[in-house]
Amino acid sequence: QVQLVESGGGLVQAGGSLRHSCAASGFTFSSYAMGWYRQAPGKERELVAFITSGGSTYYADSVKGRFTISRDNAKNTVYLQMNSLKPEDTAVYYCNKYPAFASWGQGTQVTVSS
Repeated sequence: QVQLVESGGGLVQAGGSLRHSCAASGFTFSSYAMGWYRQAPGKERELVAFITSGGSTYYADSVKGRFTISRDNAKNTVYLQMNSLKPEDTAVYYCNKYPAFASWGQGTQVTVSS
């Protein structure tokens, strides 16, 4: 079955950086677009970025120029490099294919202090 295991969250000061990784299994990773999503307290989960199987990328306006999504098909892993972090980036971050499977991993908490 589909498994998505996120890692890399943490507590960081505003302006800092973090890098997420997501190890995927249970499906043909290289054939799917993969995305990073986030859910802040009291808010709906939102798409942050996705990368197609061919490597094209999309970013939400709120993270454009600060976040970079990448993938390594040999490792079935998708990454999210987050720079110039802001307090409003505080959320639980999830990976999933794009569009998302019904099941989600546990996510990884990012807290950005001002």
